[in-house]
Amino acid sequence: MRRLFLTTLLLMAPGLAHADATSIALGNALVETYCSDCHATGPTGDSRLAIAPHFRDLYLRYDVSDLSEALVEGIVTAHPEMPEFEFDPDQAQAIVDYLKSLEPPAQ
Repeated sequence: MRRLFLTTLLLMAPGLAHADATSIALGNALVETYCSDCHATGPTGDSRLAIAPHFRDLYLRYDVSDLSEALVEGIVTAHPEMPEFEFDPDQAQAIVDYLKSLEPPAQ
C-alpha cells in the first residue's frame, strides 16, 4: 500500500514531467526489489544490514549520476555480502533518477 501511495504521489508531483515521474517510480520499484533486503531505500528508516548505507544519504558520498555506468556494467563493492547486479541502461537511469529524488532540494 505504501509503495502504491508513493508511486501515485510521484506521478502527480508538480514540476515533474510524466517521464521523470515514471522513471522515478520504476527506480523505486527496482531498488525495493533488489536492494531493500539490506539497504534503507526510502526517505526514512534504517538499513537491515548495518553496513549497508541508506540510499537517501548516497549523495553525501558521491554524485549518484555517476552510478549509471556501474549499474549497467555490474556494480561490485568491497564487501562480499553484496551480490553483483546488472541492469539495462533504462533501469540504471531509473535507479539514478530515484536516488536523486531522495536528495534534499538544492538551496
